[in-house]
Amino acid sequence: MSMTLVVLAAGMGSRYGGLKQCDPVGPSGETIMDYSVYDAVRAGFDRVIFVIRRDFEEAFRQAVGSKYEGVVKVEYAFQALDDLPDGYMVPEGREKPWGTAHALLAVRDLIDGPFAAINADDFYGKDSFQKLSEFLRSADVGSAKFALVGFRLDNTLSENGSVARGVCSVDDAGMLSTVTEMTRIVPTESGAQDLSDPDRPVAYSGAERVSMNLWGFTPTFMNELKAVFPAFLDNALKNLKAEWYIPFVVDEMIQQKRAEVVVLPTESSWFGVTYREDRPQVVDAIAELVDQGVYPPELWKAT
Repeated sequence: MSMTLVVLAAGMGSRYGGLKQCDPVGPSGETIMDYSVYDAVRAGFDRVIFVIRRDFEEAFRQAVGSKYEGVVKVEYAFQALDDLPDGYMVPEGREKPWGTAHALLAVRDLIDGPFAAINADDFYGKDSFQKLSEFLRSADVGSAKFALVGFRLDNTLSENGSVARGVCSVDDAGMLSTVTEMTRIVPTESGAQDLSDPDRPVAYSGAERVSMNLWGFTPTFMNELKAVFPAFLDNALKNLKAEWYIPFVVDEMIQQKRAEVVVLPTESSWFGVTYREDRPQVVDAIAELVDQGVYPPELWKAT
């Protein structure tokens, strides 16, 4: 079965500064995206769609997309602020697109089978893609049964600032009960806490499973995005900073019993470049994986 990897790469990384998706972190100049594509291809994915912005299309194609010629089929989709349903207009003062769910909606005319969705600037690891591939290979493309790769919260934090994480509640059968987007999680001596409301911090042990936006979907989810986007906009147009996250849509479907989501736990190392100060740790972590033989020193030479 053909499987597609959708890479959400439209963000310029406002907290990090610059086009961090093209920043080299591997020993031969590889980006974090290179490792994700490499892991996905060896897990059986045969198509990659990059969701980017048109204003850096040429630079992105040259710096990233050109690497994969002859390795995997590559296509592009474009997230744009004014990509809205009929009858809706961008409110005055709105400058940013509408979030990860809106970015994923950009591929709506390109999806006809099972697909994974990932962030461009997160390293997920070999095991994560293998588990997701196994799920998607047996997926009923007409169903609303999806998958989420769940990471330990304490393996996903940054020492350089707060992070946003989708904190998951998982039932005894391994199914996702709820996913709650917490936007200001910081490490503590006993685990972590969310400071979205400084007067009411939420404490975590660190063992909780969190979403790092590594999802497995069928085309049914794309239909859902198209159907519920107007309802989001009806409220968001009053808030110039409102964002539409993938977990919001998934959680609503679960609560309304219109979808099931299996959580695929992984002990894969996660790391990412949320802040510029995170980069040295990422470089060191990848160098260690290369030394262990998990990845070759020259990634694409080995394909």
